[in-house]
Amino acid sequence: MAYQKLGRNSSARKALFRDLVTDLFIYERIETTESKAKELRSIAEKMITLGKRGDLHARRQVAAFVRAEVADATTGQDAIQKLFTDIAPRYAERQGGYTRILKLGPRRGDGAPMVYLELVK
Repeated sequence: MAYQKLGRNSSARKALFRDLVTDLFIYERIETTESKAKELRSIAEKMITLGKRGDLHARRQVAAFVRAEVADATTGQDAIQKLFTDIAPRYAERQGGYTRILKLGPRRGDGAPMVYLELVK
């Protein structure tokens, strides 16, 4: 199997990844479990590659997955606009590898390995 199920059905898994990738673009760093971060990394990299393309079709493909949540209250910019105007131009010369995973240690309670998933500067 090419992906992890993460103990969820397909619609719950898709909703989880939509929320996580939106938060990653808004905050540029999120704390999550290692297995979720490894799955999310490929989705985020594909969205950034679409952002680098920058045409209307790419924008619609990203809008079909990323939630339109407000990223910056002062400018009224949402997560999709932030991806296309701020994040994607940052990686214009980079051919992939837009994210990094930093290990934190086990979560208190269930001992799940926690990590930071962040965008490379």
